[in-house]
Amino acid sequence: MTRIVIAGPRGNMGQEAVKLCLREESFELVAVVDSKNDGKQLKDLQEFQQGDVPVYTDMARCFAEHEPDVLIDLTAPAFGRKHMEVAFEHGVRPVVGTTGFSDEDIRDLTKLAEAKELGAIIAPNFAIGAILMMKFAQTAARYMNDVEIIEQHHDRKLDAPSGTAVKTAQLIAEVRAPKKQGHEQEREEMAGARGADFDGMKIHSVRLPGRVAHQEVLFGGVGQTLSIRHDSLNRESFMPGVKLAVEQVVKLSTLVYGLENLID
Repeated sequence: MTRIVIAGPRGNMGQEAVKLCLREESFELVAVVDSKNDGKQLKDLQEFQQGDVPVYTDMARCFAEHEPDVLIDLTAPAFGRKHMEVAFEHGVRPVVGTTGFSDEDIRDLTKLAEAKELGAIIAPNFAIGAILMMKFAQTAARYMNDVEIIEQHHDRKLDAPSGTAVKTAQLIAEVRAPKKQGHEQEREEMAGARGADFDGMKIHSVRLPGRVAHQEVLFGGVGQTLSIRHDSLNRESFMPGVKLAVEQVVKLSTLVYGLENLID
């Protein structure tokens, strides 16, 4: 039985993660960490109808009193690193779905994980289909190196481009030499019209109500194009990836950035 604490239970992703932990026989939800509602039970929150699970605002106290195996962190980017550091201090393995980590953050957190001999997973995207999309895009980039990324999300998302788009570009860059795309004399009549630049690739971010999480990777070649697209239609689509991450993080002794590293 894996003992789990969820940070951010009232968010859209957090609510789905709570449902996941309550229905999985091998998972035990021992507590949740919320920005308010300290001392209440999960079932007391308007988002839930069940759950004799205590709510904390103090993560360190939560860990000390319940000794969980895994933290599922689905809060905001500003809190991801801090929560991971608290988890490591208490011997808890973090599974983090927030984005916005810098390369320096990843290096520092990897050192912490290895010093504590604890597994950790940061997943820019938990959707298995999105992970396959990224892996397929990396394969395609070996043969077609003119590429642009279009990602679409709901209008409440704070970061742009998305962590998935950045991770996709990073994977492509591993097999593609930097290349400036488009006409050599190309100019933007309006700033930002061509999107963000990553090693010459362009990344475009769309934010609209009604969207969830969508990404298309477009490749162009002589006389041909290739499009690789993934769509998450609801937050439940991310839960198989969360389940996989929880099951795998207890077997690790270092930090893994991206679920693609757990999928052959």
